[in-house]
Amino acid sequence: MRVLVVDDSSTMRRIIINTLVKLGHQDFAEAANGLEGLERAAEGVFDLIITDWNMPGMSGLEFIRTLRAQPSERRIPVLMVTTNAAKDDIVEALRAGVDNYVIKPFTPDTIREKIDAVTGRAA
Repeated sequence: MRVLVVDDSSTMRRIIINTLVKLGHQDFAEAANGLEGLERAAEGVFDLIITDWNMPGMSGLEFIRTLRAQPSERRIPVLMVTTNAAKDDIVEALRAGVDNYVIKPFTPDTIREKIDAVTGRAA
């Protein structure tokens, strides 16, 4: 499974990628904000996108809305990993096109469960 990780924190991207490696995933691309995420998404085929919400330039929410407006990118499952924990934030993200939502900090088991849920694999 090829995964695009979009987060302005290089440390958080590394944490997410290390978690994915522990879960058996090996193929990744990274982006530091939503604009770069759109560029990476256009460059290749991804099976999953994991994005933060709060980023400079283009937020994760704007990134998802723009991504979902492109017919070729509508099918890619998107998992938002963020500190935004308010119910209204979660609802807004889901309306924007997020398939599932993880609140930081997270455990590898939480990431596994959410990935399985959005990709249709059994947990």
